[in-house]
Amino acid sequence: MRPGLKVLTFLLLLVLLVMCSGVHPCDARSGKRWSWRRSGSPSTSLLRGKGKAKSGSSHKQNGKGNQSPHQRPSPSTSSPAAPASPSGSPAPCNNGTQVPAMPAPSSGSGYALPPPPLRPPSTPAAPSSQGTVFSVVDFGAKGDGVTDDTQAFEAAWAAACKVEASTVLVPSGLEFVVGPISFSGPYCKPNILFQLDGTILAQTSVRAWGSGLLQWLEFTKLTGIAIQGTGVINGRGQEWWTYSDPNDDDAYYVELDKMPQVKPTALRFYGSSNVTVTGITIVNSSQCHLKFDSCQGVMVHDLTISSPETSPNTDGIHLQNSKEVNIHHTNLACGDDCISIQTGCSDINIHNVNCGPGHGISIGGLGRYNTKACVSNITVRDVTMSKTMAGVRIKTWQGGSGLVRGIRFSNIQVSEVQTPIIIDQFYCDKTTCRNQTSAVAVSGVQYENIRGTFTIKPAHFACSDSSPCSEITLTGIQLKPLVVPQYHLYNPFCWQAFGELYTPTVPPISCLQIGKPAGNSVLSDGDLC
Repeated sequence: MRPGLKVLTFLLLLVLLVMCSGVHPCDARSGKRWSWRRSGSPSTSLLRGKGKAKSGSSHKQNGKGNQSPHQRPSPSTSSPAAPASPSGSPAPCNNGTQVPAMPAPSSGSGYALPPPPLRPPSTPAAPSSQGTVFSVVDFGAKGDGVTDDTQAFEAAWAAACKVEASTVLVPSGLEFVVGPISFSGPYCKPNILFQLDGTILAQTSVRAWGSGLLQWLEFTKLTGIAIQGTGVINGRGQEWWTYSDPNDDDAYYVELDKMPQVKPTALRFYGSSNVTVTGITIVNSSQCHLKFDSCQGVMVHDLTISSPETSPNTDGIHLQNSKEVNIHHTNLACGDDCISIQTGCSDINIHNVNCGPGHGISIGGLGRYNTKACVSNITVRDVTMSKTMAGVRIKTWQGGSGLVRGIRFSNIQVSEVQTPIIIDQFYCDKTTCRNQTSAVAVSGVQYENIRGTFTIKPAHFACSDSSPCSEITLTGIQLKPLVVPQYHLYNPFCWQAFGELYTPTVPPISCLQIGKPAGNSVLSDGDLC
């Protein structure tokens, strides 16, 4: 063979070899027989070899051969390939056009991202019992307004008591008749929620009350207890009140003369901390509607309390021996004090409250039966009062001891209030009371921006000879008389009351003695509280 022919034949063979290296499986199915099978491995295309880059492969990529897994590859600019068929068959033909390889995913640094590690199956967490709901209906409550559901409530509470952050549910649309009941600790888990959406009716059977009880629904020695919802607690106090309304169609007066003289508070909290009451309505308690005794950390808001103006001793909220109490955005209408603050209370903050009818917001009566009373750090602000007997009042019995100090009444709007400002150290709820020398001392009382109308007297300061009132300050007092036929108007009254007038008052309260009482005994007596 000629040398020239040999060269030509070699070139042709070289061209054929180059062409063979680019044959795709799709070309083979089109009748092209050229394919390259790797020794000892299934038939595959160069495309798949490049895209997978399996270890142990002898294929060359971009002329670089196998790459170490720690070696940074060149960023790929090729278009993504069509995904492989789930059955493992070759990728579909693209009109005979070779599909470029799918680049390996990479991070922003250019390193190929490893496949996500296979996590061992995690051990399932033990099911949490927190948030468990115990509906009183599930424990047998009927909610028909007739059946006594007391035992169902007790059973639901007993179950919830064992579970932290559990819920006792009183569902909406039902009326549950319940007798006296105590939801008690101290061995209950914390943060129990009493979700009140239905109505709880007081038992009207004489037998349920025996010789008389001091409370109806009681929560004792609990931590983090909360009552919330849109429901109603109805004390059906008409059974105890000594009057009847001929216009009232409710047949609650059948056993009126048979009910015990001791009248229960509708809802009481005792010895508890971090207490919340919100959203609910309490109506027609036989006596006090809501009471906190020996509690710390109390929050009451968006609450409604209502009973007739003529219902006797039906205080709205009663505080005793309690600290760090906040009451706000609440509507109170009753037959006695809207809020009553008794001995042992401190750090009380009351604001954005509507009061009336009722007897106003009172500190006391304190020192009854010659007892010692201590109240301090009380703020009452941004309150409206309408047609109440008193506005903001401090009342103490003769013969007591102790001290009321650090009181602030601010931004009080009064309308048709008999006497908006009162300090009375001669308080007596009887016809006559025995005169006694000692008294609970009153010092450091601020009155700021008290405005509106009165029907009897703008201010009444009746203080003790032995323990005069001291450090009383008046700022922005503007009270105008409103003539009401059944009342007689009086001028401001002061006796043994000392303090400062920071601004002129309307009407003038010139009877307040400027300065401090002689000897300033209140400030020097460290044993008062």
